[in-house]
Amino acid sequence: MNLSLRIALLLAATAPLAAQAADYDPPIFVEEAAEYVPVEVGSGWYLRGDVGYVFDSSIDGVDYTAFDGVGDVSASFNSASIDTDFTWGGGFGYRFTDYFRADATIDGFRADFDGSTSSGVPCLADPDVGTTCRSENSSEVSAISVMANGYVDLGTYVGFTPYVGAGAGMSYVSWHDLNDRTYCVDGLALCASDDAVGSTSHGGEDGWRFTYALMAGVAYDISKNFKLDVGYKYRNIDGGDMFGWDSGDTFGDGTYGNIETHEVRLGLRYELW
Repeated sequence: MNLSLRIALLLAATAPLAAQAADYDPPIFVEEAAEYVPVEVGSGWYLRGDVGYVFDSSIDGVDYTAFDGVGDVSASFNSASIDTDFTWGGGFGYRFTDYFRADATIDGFRADFDGSTSSGVPCLADPDVGTTCRSENSSEVSAISVMANGYVDLGTYVGFTPYVGAGAGMSYVSWHDLNDRTYCVDGLALCASDDAVGSTSHGGEDGWRFTYALMAGVAYDISKNFKLDVGYKYRNIDGGDMFGWDSGDTFGDGTYGNIETHEVRLGLRYELW
């Protein structure tokens, strides 16, 4: 068989295979859909609740107007102090980054007030010439603070996150009636009795006062969602009106200066992941 015949037979044998190859469809590749990732609607938000102990509190001098029989004179309490034990608070916040968060809170306290005044003239109820007069005063005050606060978290180390913060807002300060007991004081003459020679009361005042606070502490990760917060808080509440005139118009128009508290606080934060 010559070479030309062999080539012709080979082409005839391979022709059907070439036709089948031409008719073969290429494989179809289907692109996989992207994996669905649910959106965390609550991510970053948290709730908080706190209780605190006030280890130091103070009130600036209390001023008032007194009638000395001739006209009104301005005077100040000889002593003025407040005593409170516990505070409470709660609120919600948002974590913007790993290092900054902010929250809005409502917290408050109640305190006992004690003060004293003195006069160089005799008490009206025991007007012995040569004696003087003093008074002992008591009341209660409550304050509810509405605050906006910001915090800088300083990094997390084995579950502990130290932080510093500051806040500003308004406090509704409500004073109860001021109770006033007067006593005769021995001078050039002796008093007839050591007992109180009179008592009266003054209606308490209330109102909104500007407030600011400074905070520092450390949070501990109890779990992914719960954090235990132990911290210090300094609070400063502006002064204002405190009490009005008594029934005999002896003295009144009382005002007070700033109220300051130093608190140790324990709280829980629940993060809404």
